[in-house]
Amino acid sequence: MVTSAHEGLHRIFQERPEILAPVFGVLGVPLSAKATVDAVTTDVTEARPLERRVDTVLRVGPSDGGDFLLAIESQSGKDEEKASSWAYYVAYLRAKFRLPVLLLVVCQDPATAKWASGPFDCGARGWTAQRTYPLVAGPDNLPKITDVRTAAKNLALAVFSALAHARSPDCEAILRALTAALEGTRDTDPETADYFIDFLEISLGNTPAGQKLKEIMSFVSYFPGRGTVRETAYLEGKAEGKAEGKAEGKAEGKAEGKAEGKAEGKAEGKVEGKVEDRASLILRVLEKHGIPVPEETRERITSCTDLDTLASWFDRSLTATAAGDLFAEDPEGPGAGPGQG
Repeated sequence: MVTSAHEGLHRIFQERPEILAPVFGVLGVPLSAKATVDAVTTDVTEARPLERRVDTVLRVGPSDGGDFLLAIESQSGKDEEKASSWAYYVAYLRAKFRLPVLLLVVCQDPATAKWASGPFDCGARGWTAQRTYPLVAGPDNLPKITDVRTAAKNLALAVFSALAHARSPDCEAILRALTAALEGTRDTDPETADYFIDFLEISLGNTPAGQKLKEIMSFVSYFPGRGTVRETAYLEGKAEGKAEGKAEGKAEGKAEGKAEGKAEGKAEGKVEGKVEDRASLILRVLEKHGIPVPEETRERITSCTDLDTLASWFDRSLTATAAGDLFAEDPEGPGAGPGQG
């Protein structure tokens, strides 16, 4: 089963391919830092009803030429079936794309990493017909980056260090160095910093390392659609802070010193701010999922003033395949008027 942690583990290669160069460096395989990286279809299913899917397949174009395919697998434990699956992936991709193929297996557990390095043989009666040698990235060969300056110089590798050493006693020191580097590095744009932190939060999940990350995070942003702690902070904390700012202005404008009027204005501002932010977040999730939003639907979302209804729509947006899925379970049906949900 593909979990959010499993997804996060290989998504970083697709969305932040600069991590490939330092990882290949620790593996002893030369790779230009300026290599081009393109995602390739991960479906290696043939006509037979047997589904086979690689986590990630990238076409890597080094600056010195010699393109090759990199198949990336995430492995949390030993699985004897992988011996045949990995051999199949390499052979299939080589035949289909006519390019050399490397297989990289990413592990967090030293025992799994040792097993995954193989080799895995296919043969009979003393003769080896095929042998698979995966590259393995794990706690034994990825460095423990506990220094802020070192982390700032190579944020991507520092993120991978935190993930690979999630079960190490040094994990807290790695996480503290990384979060400090993300806060203090001027060259890191907020979107990249958000990506790395959210990637770690999703990948570490509710493990002790994940809980420690939540404790030491010191800046707040959000990552729509993931249900992360910082998304919750955005909805519950940042929205309230924004609403309080609106409320103070309203209260002062009504009557300075009138406690009752100030309280009413604050409450009104809070509700208004939450409504605006939740409606915007729903639209952002749909946008991130590539779901078209008709103008009528957009108007219905932005006009709704019921926080419970907006919360329900947000929950549905996480799994929606069409904008209309937001309203599928509403008793009023598609014809509900603006403001009624």
